Amino acid sequence: MELITNILTMLIQVVIVIIAITFHEFSHAMAAYKLGDDTAKRMGRLTLNPIKHLDILGAIMLLIVRIGWAKPVPINPYNFDNMKIGTALTAAAGPLANFAFAILVAMIYHASLGLLGNPGSNFLYMLYFFTLQFAVMINIALGLFNLIPIPPLDGSRILGGFMTDDMYFKWCSFEKKGTYLLMIIFAVNFIFRLRLVEKLILTPLNFLTALLIG
Repeated sequence: MELITNILTMLIQVVIVIIAITFHEFSHAMAAYKLGDDTAKRMGRLTLNPIKHLDILGAIMLLIVRIGWAKPVPINPYNFDNMKIGTALTAAAGPLANFAFAILVAMIYHASLGLLGNPGSNFLYMLYFFTLQFAVMINIALGLFNLIPIPPLDGSRILGGFMTDDMYFKWCSFEKKGTYLLMIIFAVNFIFRLRLVEKLILTPLNFLTALLIG
């Protein structure tokens, strides 16, 4: 029974991670499209098909260490009426979508508790409530991680929307170096088991999760 439970739990986690990543990337594509840039749409990214968005390694990392990534949604900021604001709003759409998803699932969780009561030792009920709890947690974690202001994460592009034009273009030129910096942080995190990024988002993650389903 324990083996079956572990397998089902892993499958549930995989499905929830895929849904969270897909919704995040779709929201980027939709925001860009609504703001006047059809690049993502033309490249087949304005879709809820997870295959179009998933980066396998990034999904595995998110599942194992709660930090991961997907294929970046391509945008052409020159198609926006305002390059800085359009880019910032498109970037913000991903984390906001995850937070909204977490709130929606939390509402379902509380409604289910009211209708079904505490799951107790009922296996199917326990699995159902675990699914809802994990969905809330992973969406909050994905949203928080992407708000870290290190290029190319969404937080860096949101921060760029508040910069002067001169600062913004210098900041954009740092994006490639920021990618290398992020990879170094991941490597140091893994090799020395410092869990730096996890610690950075752990406090708000625990607070928000407890607030929604505690």
